[in-house]
Amino acid sequence: MTKILVLGDSAHGIPASEYATALRERLPDATVVHPETSDGRLNEAADAEIITGTYLPDELLAAAEELRLFAAQSAGTDHLPVDRLREHGVAVTNASGVHGPNIAEHVLGWLLMLARRLDEGIRRQQRREWRHFQAFGELKGSTVTVVGLGAIGQAVVERLEPFDVDTVGARYTPEKGGPTDEVVGFDELESALVRTDYLVLACPLTETTEKLIDAEALDSLPSDAAVVNVGRGGVVDTDALVEAIRRNYVRAAALDVTDPEPLPRDHPLWDFENVLLTPHVSGHTPHYFTRLADILAENVERVEETGEWDDLKNQLSR
Repeated sequence: MTKILVLGDSAHGIPASEYATALRERLPDATVVHPETSDGRLNEAADAEIITGTYLPDELLAAAEELRLFAAQSAGTDHLPVDRLREHGVAVTNASGVHGPNIAEHVLGWLLMLARRLDEGIRRQQRREWRHFQAFGELKGSTVTVVGLGAIGQAVVERLEPFDVDTVGARYTPEKGGPTDEVVGFDELESALVRTDYLVLACPLTETTEKLIDAEALDSLPSDAAVVNVGRGGVVDTDALVEAIRRNYVRAAALDVTDPEPLPRDHPLWDFENVLLTPHVSGHTPHYFTRLADILAENVERVEETGEWDDLKNQLSR
């Protein structure tokens, strides 16, 4: 009988107890525990074959003598002791795909707001001002460049299909292709930027993507282009973006992530009417833990069928 230890208290405001419940529903033969105290977690870790959480403290890893799989509750794993887990022969999976639908909808909402200038409508409503204004245009016929074609980027492209836009995908390995009309590598990004109406950043922060969108990249964009970032704040050179907006080198920006983050109250990004800001909330969805439970349940069933803790869904390469 598989024993699963669920760590954490909540994610996106949703209690982790819902995750434990969802796992019990999907894996009725497994033992799923969710202790509330650190001592309880240490005790339960001793014979747990699977631990799932956002973080894995050193003392838990040391105590988990039977551990075979750590199922991360996040897509990114740079904060985890992945190398140490591999040294112990522990498989590691991530939460890739969990955030695809909700973050893609966040992006789509912003694209429609920027195209139809709905933010101006909201400002006029707040002023009780019934005065006409013109939309910027339509999404139809525009070019949307999506940087990062993982689960989130693909979900964005999928939701753009009914809007009759041209899509360009940019990824580190363009030979993998993608769902966009065209795929370019990061070294060819400028060729896409010069014809981009909406630039959507949905890539992780790596050595390659850090400040990928710098002053030179922003200068390559048409002056009526808009930048949307739901990846990581560090993908954009913030100072360069502020300068580009100030000088009207780009039309607008919509940011769910910033660098620095949280954004200081006195930061100039707060002062622009053509900058839309949300406090890193695009990842919220009431389906977060049920989707995580689906991934883990699929992997447990695969292990039961094959007896192997390998070739699992979302497994990091060894």
